[in-house]
Amino acid sequence: MASKTAELCIVDVRWYLSGKRGDAAYESGHIPGAVFVDLDHALASDPKIGPGRHPLPARETFENAMREAGVRDPSFVVAYDDAGGSIAARLWWLLRHFGHSETAVLDGGIDAWKKAGFEITSTAPRIARGDFHARDAHGDFVDHEVEKRALGRGALVLDARARERYRGDAEPVDARPGHVPGAVSAPWSENLENGIFACPGDLAKKYEALGATKDREIIAYCGSGVTACHDLLALELAGIHGAKLYEGSWSDWAKRDELAAAKGDAPGRL
Repeated sequence: MASKTAELCIVDVRWYLSGKRGDAAYESGHIPGAVFVDLDHALASDPKIGPGRHPLPARETFENAMREAGVRDPSFVVAYDDAGGSIAARLWWLLRHFGHSETAVLDGGIDAWKKAGFEITSTAPRIARGDFHARDAHGDFVDHEVEKRALGRGALVLDARARERYRGDAEPVDARPGHVPGAVSAPWSENLENGIFACPGDLAKKYEALGATKDREIIAYCGSGVTACHDLLALELAGIHGAKLYEGSWSDWAKRDELAAAKGDAPGRL
């Protein structure tokens, strides 16, 4: 909940794997006062200098992007997209990662905004540069040794991709099909009911059924570390705190030939 003195910053983070462009969608119509932030240039680093397709941005890069978006240290930041929060959750997670807890995702995104009859504009706002300070990141992500953590510590590893990608039926993006051995399928889309997040109680039941407990280490991954943040947000809503992100996710794992890939509906063996 934002404090009474917090300044509201609305951020449009629409992004598409192929075809459409987020900036074009923003220019054609967005929530009044919202500023566009691009996933590839602000919420991720160059894949050449980090693991996977969307490595975490450097602290200085993210700090500058948030300042350009008008974010100040007292700001309450609301992120939205048109994909069930699957992109917006990445900004929510990154802000918390860099020490800014005053953030939320607009449930239902711009589609819910339109359905409620609220205004859409094509006029970009005039934004004053903010003074956001990114704090040093803390230990809320892991590297490709996620398998060893699961084996040695009994961590629960969640795969947020679609079930067909988890099973290895097809792999449209990354180097090879399959999933991290021992990982449990937890598609981010199944956190939603009619386009918005399920109630916290239902989310808690879902994740508890997958093996999540409040005292167990939980690690989430997806294709590139973006939509896994949706599972991390759902876990927070469920009251299960402190889950970690596998930064490089399957795009990192799949290109490492020394790492095994499991297939099928079962988690596989560690």
